[in-house]
Amino acid sequence: MTDAQQNAEPGRTAVVTGGGSGIGRAVALELLAHGWSVTLAGRHGGRLEETVALAGEAAGRALMVPTDVTRPEEVRALFASAAERFGPLGLLFNNAGIFGGGGVPVEELAYETWREVVEVNLNGAFLCAQTAFRHFKEQRPQGGRIINNGSVSAHTPRPHSIAYTATKHAMTGLTKSLSLDGRPYRIACGQIDIGNAATDMTDRMRAGILQADGSVRSEPVMDVADVARTVRHMAELPLDANVQFATVMASGMPYIGRG
Repeated sequence: MTDAQQNAEPGRTAVVTGGGSGIGRAVALELLAHGWSVTLAGRHGGRLEETVALAGEAAGRALMVPTDVTRPEEVRALFASAAERFGPLGLLFNNAGIFGGGGVPVEELAYETWREVVEVNLNGAFLCAQTAFRHFKEQRPQGGRIINNGSVSAHTPRPHSIAYTATKHAMTGLTKSLSLDGRPYRIACGQIDIGNAATDMTDRMRAGILQADGSVRSEPVMDVADVARTVRHMAELPLDANVQFATVMASGMPYIGRG
């Protein structure tokens, strides 16, 4: 491989998991609007279709692949479809996740619920990252970027959120290990930790949510488009630069300080 080939940047092609709603939808639309080709993954084909319909003229650069990220064979098929349609991969936005068990005291949390959250949030994230890593390592030009969707829960838990919080702490370890192991192959990995972006998942924040002191209070939210722009900034850096960790949150949410 020549020096020019070695230092070439992968194309503006992305895989976005959880692309049928919320943050995944916003990021997919932001990338499409700025010239990226995007493969959208999600469990519900109808929701992926809704995302693509919102892309307008950019819809021709979108590919929908209904995928359960907890199934290795489906994850492999997802990335194979993306490579077949768009060529070398430039980005994985590792976003699929659930908040199962939220609001349930630890002593009452069903083991089946714990396992489901771990399966999607951690095992699914690992399977997608591992498969992307393989593609990045083997493709020419070599390299690419993974952006993991953490959460402010990767730093500070909410009451009664043990399953979600534990998986988001684990996501930080996944990010650090991928970042280190990817160095020889021009694979960059960073993490975005998001707090109170306005999506269906955060409707309860505005309605009122349990606080650490036992009270229930409404919390401010921010426009999910601000998250999407941050992800695109991280994605469009050259591979010799990386945003290792970024926190984007509603300015007034009770996170900094003591509530």
